[in-house]
Amino acid sequence: MPGDELRIVVIGAGMAGMLAGIKLREAGFKDVTLYEKADRVGGTWRENTYPGLTCDVPSHHYTYTFERNPDWTRKLPPGPEIQSYFERTAERYQLSEITRFNTEVTAAVFEQHRWHLDLSDGTTSAADIVIAATGVLHHPRMPDIPGIDDFDGDLFHSARWDHSLPLDGRRIGVIGNGSTGVQIISALAGRAEQLLHFQRTPQWIMPVNNGRYSEEERARFRNDPAALAEEMNIEKYTANIERYTLAITEMEAEASRIMGDACLLNLVEGVTDPELREQLRPDHKPLCKRLIFSPDYYQAIQHPRSHLVRADIERIAATGIRTTDGKLHELDMIVLATGFKADAFMRPMRITGRDGVDLNEFWAERPHAYLAVTMPDFPNLFMLNGPNGPVGNFSL
Repeated sequence: MPGDELRIVVIGAGMAGMLAGIKLREAGFKDVTLYEKADRVGGTWRENTYPGLTCDVPSHHYTYTFERNPDWTRKLPPGPEIQSYFERTAERYQLSEITRFNTEVTAAVFEQHRWHLDLSDGTTSAADIVIAATGVLHHPRMPDIPGIDDFDGDLFHSARWDHSLPLDGRRIGVIGNGSTGVQIISALAGRAEQLLHFQRTPQWIMPVNNGRYSEEERARFRNDPAALAEEMNIEKYTANIERYTLAITEMEAEASRIMGDACLLNLVEGVTDPELREQLRPDHKPLCKRLIFSPDYYQAIQHPRSHLVRADIERIAATGIRTTDGKLHELDMIVLATGFKADAFMRPMRITGRDGVDLNEFWAERPHAYLAVTMPDFPNLFMLNGPNGPVGNFSL
């Protein structure tokens, strides 16, 4: 059997680490251990629990091909359903047998032809092969805003959502205009007494269908594997990905024009107030940045109790956010939808390769790797989606 003499360590039990563990066992490797810093699997879907959390990859494509899920309730999978899917999959494939939870790898040193690992519980381990499935969407990026510690209300990053706090009837400010900020605004519109979206740079919004799967459809998927396979339709989805890739790499391509026109039409038809429409209009062409996919952001920001704030933030005060136009926006809660340290691949783990090469020094100029997977002087260390990987959605 392959792997009888190899010890393999996988760092992280999110989507990629789970897949590595499942496939390594299927391939016959016996000595495989997953180290997970948290108390359960799930990765970014465990860490992020904010209202409105949704993946913008279609539900039936955001699954392992060998573990299909007939019970998605919507065209785009809600975060809690994704987390439940991964927990069920981990149980089905008995990953708990090979996973050490609440155990973070703090350091890895390559010596005498093996990797030697320091663990957060004070113990050590060794491995012939290390697979870093550490992800990039779990270290919150906190904004450098003066007065951030002065606010008397509730303030937290979107990835550290405090579900003990009430939302209805409160004055809530959301800082950040990426996918997270857009989803939070869509979820809270109509619930908050006042909902302010602080937006530095407008984004193009791609309309998307997020309709529900009926109980009849889900029953058909459960009982008819061919119907589920047709809904999954890997060939069709692959073709869509190829068109999207062409659109973002060839700005003169027909695919780019079609997607750009869809974004523009969404803005023109979706926002009725001409002044608000111009505030929401980006100054760059569609696809110059990653698109935001949303079925209802424009409706949410036009709710009578929702307001767009385009003025720059000057500072956070005890009672709210002061902007450079001199206004103080009084708030009860501030949500920081300011993203993650997506360039912190494998950090804060200290990694030392052959002949004492330090990873931080190796990447001092810029993070880089061969095919986003491996690097010289770090033998048998493999990354799942390292530098220059497909940052569009990070699903493998």
